[in-house]
Amino acid sequence: MHDTLVPAIDHPVPPRTRHTPTPVRLRRLTTLAAVLTVALSALLTVQLVRAHRATSRLAAGEVPVVEAASDLYFALNDMDAQLANILLVGDADDLGITRAQGQAIYDRRRQQAYADLERLAASGVRVRELLDGLGRYEALAADAQLLGQRDGRDASLGTYRSATALLRQTLLTQAQTMVDAQAGHLTDGYRAETRATTITRFAVLFVALLLIAVLVVQQLFLARRFRRTVNPGIAAATAVLVGLVAGSLVVLGLHSDRLHTQKQDAFDSIVALTRARAVSYDANADESRYLLDPAHAAEYERGFLDKTQEILALPGATLSTYDQQLDSAWNAYQRDHGRIGWGGALGAEFGNITFAGERAAAESTAGLFQAYQKDDRQIRALVTSGRRDAAIRLCTSYAPGGSNYAFDRYDGALAGLIAINTQAFGAAEDADLRDLGRSVWLPGVAAVVALALLVAGVRPRLAEYR
Repeated sequence: MHDTLVPAIDHPVPPRTRHTPTPVRLRRLTTLAAVLTVALSALLTVQLVRAHRATSRLAAGEVPVVEAASDLYFALNDMDAQLANILLVGDADDLGITRAQGQAIYDRRRQQAYADLERLAASGVRVRELLDGLGRYEALAADAQLLGQRDGRDASLGTYRSATALLRQTLLTQAQTMVDAQAGHLTDGYRAETRATTITRFAVLFVALLLIAVLVVQQLFLARRFRRTVNPGIAAATAVLVGLVAGSLVVLGLHSDRLHTQKQDAFDSIVALTRARAVSYDANADESRYLLDPAHAAEYERGFLDKTQEILALPGATLSTYDQQLDSAWNAYQRDHGRIGWGGALGAEFGNITFAGERAAAESTAGLFQAYQKDDRQIRALVTSGRRDAAIRLCTSYAPGGSNYAFDRYDGALAGLIAINTQAFGAAEDADLRDLGRSVWLPGVAAVVALALLVAGVRPRLAEYR
């Protein structure tokens, strides 16, 4: 019997599994953690430095220009109002204001206008055209006064009209263009900074989560390979980096909140209110122009109403219905602060009340504006009844009971309301710069500490393989 030979079947031999040596895997994990730590530190440092610069630029660049240009706008308007008052009263000393008093106010506003131009020039704004225009205006104003003194009020009207036209068509237009341009720049900068901060926060979270995941994997790897539950060095490095991320996100969150406070809560109100203040001086000048130039009285009356509506808008109101409509809207507001029945700059302000004392200041401003408006109706009623001198006396007087007295009280309240928002803007800016300045160096220090702890945790384990 022969043995049957069974052919051998070749079974494929599985290839030997190649395991990466433990030291190599540990070095790779450590290197990846180190790279991510450096990347996180660099990302945070760049963002904190950029945020600090953005806050400084927004506050030091656009805001001073807006303030100076707005101040210039109302200084120019009051110059023109005082010129009208000087021509109105002439040499009389019983018409509410004297020539000398009007001239003193005119000179003060003139100095204020030149100071504003210096501030604008110091901020890098080109002011040559404004300087030239102001020089031409002053020459016309001087000619109008000379004609008024020599030949009487009516003889000065043509020159005064030329001066007023130059002021309104050139100087005020240029000043308002500056305000609008700088406000637009600040708005664009705010939006860009808000977008950048949001993107950076997401990027920081992504890199931080990836880094923490690597550190956790490294910790588990060491626990499995070396039979140790926790590696103290890696655990400490993880804690430092988690603290860095948490602290940085808090700082960036505060930065976003303060940007909102500066731009939305404070600066928007500052722009609206400084515009209202400038327009108020223009309206007050229209009141004097109305009395000075009867041939153009209707034009100046319409101008006064238009500017009144720009300050506190009541839809469809005329000068004869404005006071009654404002009384009704104010009574409704007092019953329910959510019912703001007017628009314009003061409407925008009442819709953006944020800071301590701001509501009371806004209410006081609106009430004093209402009192000033009622004096204006009395001036027009006196003119209609043929009592022009009494109207001039009421219009130009700074004594209690005079229209300019009422205007000054309103203007002081409005300036106080602007100051509340300006102070809040400055406080948010100072706090932001302080926190960002203190935080800029933290990512670098934290990264160095974390890397040192990481090396300290890994080195003993690598030494076991030497």
